[in-house]
Amino acid sequence: MSDSKDIQNIHKRYSFTLINPSSFYVSLTASIAIASIISFLSFNNYIQNYEILYHLPAVVAALLATQYFDSRFTRHKEYSKSLHMSFFGNALWLITIVSGIIGSAILSKELSLFYVAVGMFIFSSFRIGIMTTTLGISLKKSCLLCFVQPLAMFFVVIPIDMWSVLYNVESLVFGIVFLVVAVVWSYLTNRSGLPVIKSTHKLLQAYLQSVTHNDPRDMESIILETSKATNISTSQIRFSTNDDKNDFRMLLPDLHPGPFHPVGGSDIPYQIYKTMNSSVMVLHSISDHSLNLPSQQDVQNYLQELSKSHVSTKGMTCTEPVTAQINKARVVGIRLDKTALLFLSLSPHGMEDVPIILKTDIEQIAKNRNFQRILIADTHNAMGGEISQEDSQDLITAAKNVLEILITKTNHPLQYGYANSQSMDIQTSDLAGGGIGMLCLAFDQKKYFLCWADANNMENGVREKIVTHLKNNGCELVEMFTSDTHSTTMGVRNRNGYYELGSITKSERLASWCLSIARQAEKNIASGKFEILENSARVRIMGSGIFEHLSRALDSSLKMTQGFMILCTGIFLLSIFLWF
Repeated sequence: MSDSKDIQNIHKRYSFTLINPSSFYVSLTASIAIASIISFLSFNNYIQNYEILYHLPAVVAALLATQYFDSRFTRHKEYSKSLHMSFFGNALWLITIVSGIIGSAILSKELSLFYVAVGMFIFSSFRIGIMTTTLGISLKKSCLLCFVQPLAMFFVVIPIDMWSVLYNVESLVFGIVFLVVAVVWSYLTNRSGLPVIKSTHKLLQAYLQSVTHNDPRDMESIILETSKATNISTSQIRFSTNDDKNDFRMLLPDLHPGPFHPVGGSDIPYQIYKTMNSSVMVLHSISDHSLNLPSQQDVQNYLQELSKSHVSTKGMTCTEPVTAQINKARVVGIRLDKTALLFLSLSPHGMEDVPIILKTDIEQIAKNRNFQRILIADTHNAMGGEISQEDSQDLITAAKNVLEILITKTNHPLQYGYANSQSMDIQTSDLAGGGIGMLCLAFDQKKYFLCWADANNMENGVREKIVTHLKNNGCELVEMFTSDTHSTTMGVRNRNGYYELGSITKSERLASWCLSIARQAEKNIASGKFEILENSARVRIMGSGIFEHLSRALDSSLKMTQGFMILCTGIFLLSIFLWF
């Protein structure tokens, strides 16, 4: 499986993390309601002439006490996780009891406490799975703790003279079978990532710790086990006025933001933005997640290396932007003396990361046309899947056309203006700390704008709406692009795992912000010069292997889980058949 397919596969599995309720209050309320229903059904259908009003408060008290007790054994004493476990476990118990009642009614058989007892064992088995996978409790300790809440509630609900149902042969046999299945499942899924991923459960716990506690240490330590050191190049275009003031940069690192907040280089664009005094557009290079920085220490090492950049070219002229559109593919380019800067896009159709092979092909085309260097940015401005062969070829052809036109374009004295949203105090979940930046390039009576957003991609069509709004107000926005930051993943509960620009903020509001920033950039226009800076830093990257192994471990665990769920369903149906 290719790296991009591994990433897509991992993204698909992210939706499983959205199952728990968004608030622990939901789990608390639901678990109390379910416990009350279990009590009512038990008294109404299995136990006659017993004081439910006396025992119902006792059941709720036992539930609340054991929920708190369970939380003391979690790594961070997390009450919310204990509540979620209690909610789902009690729901399974309720389903078992209701199934027994329905089965009795259909077959006209006498009701029995057998299904209350079996449900208690199923509840206990479920707790083994949750404790070992998400709560970080050892398998041995889980086998003891799994009975605490189910037994406490059972002993309160069921009169003492009926407790013998727990050690009836039928109850014990099915109960032990469910417990053994849970233990075997836990053991096997924990080893599904071997030999590279030593513990799948620890990986899951590290992930949960990073996203719920903003603590990436465990996740980073796991990733670092397979990371490797390599040389990462970074190119910068530094614009400045003739007095060396009004410094603004467009920076293209051969890194990829990620893997997810707050791990590693998830917010590398914003970290660069702060390092460059909030006067930079951090472009998305032609790269993939194998070029993620694995830890925050590596981020700091990379930022320190940026200060060692050296000037390779200087100049004072620039061409007007050139745009070529072929089918879905659009390429925008400008030339700074013998350096070309290209922006690749399929917006509004969108695509995943541009494959590196396209960069290689376009670089060769530029070399054949005597360009000294070419900088290629992936605009990342619309949502889409893996790029097709047809679209790839169209992008290459469009890039070739742009480069050929740029060769013939007239050089103009560089006049530029830059502004950003820093003073606007914009706070929205689909925009990261770098906000929005706008570069205005002025040529005689014409002005062209390039817009950057510190965001993880854009909703399809949002770019076009912003372009139209600016055009209607006399501003020609030739391209809008994002940093592909992964810092907008914190606390997100959707299938993508992040908020793309436009998913929270309305396009009309974004367009208004962009127009305001464009007006300010226009006011800041001044004559200037440019420098091309180059840097090579020795840093660790995640590499492609980790994603392949993660994908395989997830697939293996899910296949095992599906198999064990089918097995448990079969055992439960067998218990109904044999009992009746």
